Parts: sequence; structure tokens; C-alpha cells
Amino acid sequence: MSTPPQTSAPTAAPRPGRARPEPALLVLEDGTALRGTAYGARGARLGEVVFSTGMTGYQETLTDPSYAGQIVVQTAPHIGNTGANAEDMESARVWVRGYAVREASRTASNWRAEQTLDELLVAEDVVGISGIDTRMLTRILREHGSLRGGVFSGDALAAGQDALLEQVRAQPEMAGASFVDEVTLAQPVLLEPEGEAIGTVAAVDLGIKGATPRAMLARGLRVHLLPATTTLEELRATEPDAVFFSNGPGDPATADEQVELLRGVLDAGIPFFGICFGNQLLGRALGFGTYKLKYGHRGINQPVLDRATGTVEITAHNHGFAVDVPLEGEHPAPHGDGRYGRVVVSHVGLNDDVVEGLRCLDIPAYSVQYHPEAAAGPHDAAPLFDRLVDMVRERRATGSTASDLSQES
Repeated sequence: MSTPPQTSAPTAAPRPGRARPEPALLVLEDGTALRGTAYGARGARLGEVVFSTGMTGYQETLTDPSYAGQIVVQTAPHIGNTGANAEDMESARVWVRGYAVREASRTASNWRAEQTLDELLVAEDVVGISGIDTRMLTRILREHGSLRGGVFSGDALAAGQDALLEQVRAQPEMAGASFVDEVTLAQPVLLEPEGEAIGTVAAVDLGIKGATPRAMLARGLRVHLLPATTTLEELRATEPDAVFFSNGPGDPATADEQVELLRGVLDAGIPFFGICFGNQLLGRALGFGTYKLKYGHRGINQPVLDRATGTVEITAHNHGFAVDVPLEGEHPAPHGDGRYGRVVVSHVGLNDDVVEGLRCLDIPAYSVQYHPEAAAGPHDAAPLFDRLVDMVRERRATGSTASDLSQES
């Protein structure tokens, strides 16, 4: 891998009455160093450096648990102009380790703003950098793939650039990393819809965003939010009409416990829907492999083809791994001695032909790699939750319950 030249962004002279900008440094494992201005908290943060192409929704990005362990580079050149507020938080905290932007808004100009983005980053102890050439940085990540990196400011800069590079190179790779225990909720939570519930969904939290259960509640579904460590017996006790596996960070190859839980769900005949990490775990449960993408899909403008309808949906993505399934034809599930039947690729990413969805033809299970809850993002994929409702209604119409089937299995 060739080493791009070190690059420094010009530092603007401070305006009268403003504090003098403090220096910050972003270092990549290939030796690239970008000098800019400290943004958010001061200190040192290490992580996988990835870029997100969303022009809006930066607060939803920051609070998405799928970004655990990562330093996010925003390709949109101006970030922070609408500030931050409690309503747009997709979880209880900010999950990104570091944050890199071209131009940070000095003020928040929106009637919903409760604080500036800089204030949110400080409160959440996120070390950021502004004033760097994010276009050049994104080109590096596209050419060489997502890289380990670090953001440094304040006292952390005293170690010197060579020592900081050693810290960056000493951190573990994202491949093989597990964050499930870090992001999942500690105890089960029951959420009831406003009206009469039409059915019950057991949602396994692998890093779920707040908009996902809201989408289910809005459709009349009772939601049992369950920790990632939930056993099959504990899941059965909720008597679900369907099971949902959420989005989440890390390498799906490390989630053996959750894969076994999902196989128990499939063996019991309980309808299943998964998104993002849940899509990857369905692939693994069926016997397919997963692999790390070069630089992943992160943003709210990703085109995906729904192969059943021929329509193209603009969708929200945040994933660095994908399922390895041939795009064409029906494929017998490699695991399960044939009991899981046939599988097809239901959705394909049009930028790079990555598998973006799976559908089982002989059991009630489907999944997508992107985020139909659209937080933030377009609403093209929202009907996927309507399909979940249809599965719940169909199951209840048969008169069988999850506990019945689990006892039979």
C-alpha cells in the first residue's frame, strides 16, 4: 500500500472575541496525517475510520449503535448547523469513538435545537476534528479500504506523531471484533402500542435504534425488547408471533451464540425478520458465509433493487460486512440437512452488486441489509414492516402459537 503524503489544512485566524482554535490530528495506519482543529472533547480515540455519505441526519448517525468502535468521516462539507436535541437521539448515547468533518458550524440555527453539536460531542466525550480535507480522506478510504486510525487533541498530541501512529497500528482490526455485549440492553423491556395489540414481536437487541420499535408499535405490534444473551427458552416465554433481529456493530462471524438462537427460532417455525446485522446472522444461520467489504455502505442515499417487484429503493445503510450468497437462482440452505429449504437473494445493491436481502421460500423468514426504519433516511423501504405485520396476522390466523411450535419441535 502506498503512503499518501501528509496533509495539513490551513488554520483560519481567530475572530475577535473567539477562543483561539486548538490543534488536532487524525492519523491513519498507512501513515497519513491530517492536521485540523479540535472539535468536541479533547483527548485520544482509536477506531476504524469509515465515511458516511448522508447530507442530513448526523445526530442519528452519531447515536446509531452500529457505529460502535468507529471514527466517522462525514462527506457532507458542512456539519452541525441544526444543532442537536433529545428527540433525534436513536439511542441513549453517542456511539462513534471519533468524528471528522470539513467545516463545523459555529452556531446551531434550528427551532428544535437544544444544544450545539460541539456541546453534544463534549458531553458524550467524543473526540473530533474539523477543518480537514474530508474529500481527500474519503478518496483514500475508497482506494485502500476502511483503515484503522485515531483522532488526537489536547494533551494526547504531546506523544508525537510517530508514537501516535504506533498506537493506531497496535489496535485490533474490525474483522473479528465483537461489540454485542457492549451495545445490547441489560434487561428485557416490554413496549405496548397505543391501541389494541394485533400481535407480539420478540426483538433481539444487537444494537437496535429507537426508530425500529417505534415502527412496529405504530403498526399495532407489541414489542418485547430482549438482550442479545437471551436464551431460546426465554424468548419462547414471550410467546411471540414473530422474532426480529436488529442492526448492530462488529463482525457477524463472532456472533455464534446469536446464530444458534436464530436456528432455534427457525426450527420452531416462528416467522423471522432481520435487518443489517440480523440479515448477516440469518445468512449464517442458513449456512452461508459473511465477509468484510472494502469500505462498506454508510449513508442515506444507497440504491437497492427489489428483485421481486423490479423497483429501485433509495435506502439508508450502515454496514461493513455482507452475506456471501450467489446472486442468481434458488439455493438450498447449506445448514440444516434441508430443513430450511430454498433461499433467494431478494435485494441487491446497485452500486456494487452486494447482497442486500434474503428470502426463504420454504420457511417464514426474510431479512434486509439496510435500515427500513429510516432514521435518518428515506422511507422507500418502510413497507418491510408492513410485511412483518402480514406474517404476524397470518400466524395468528392459523391458531398456533410460538410456544405450541416450540413444544412440538
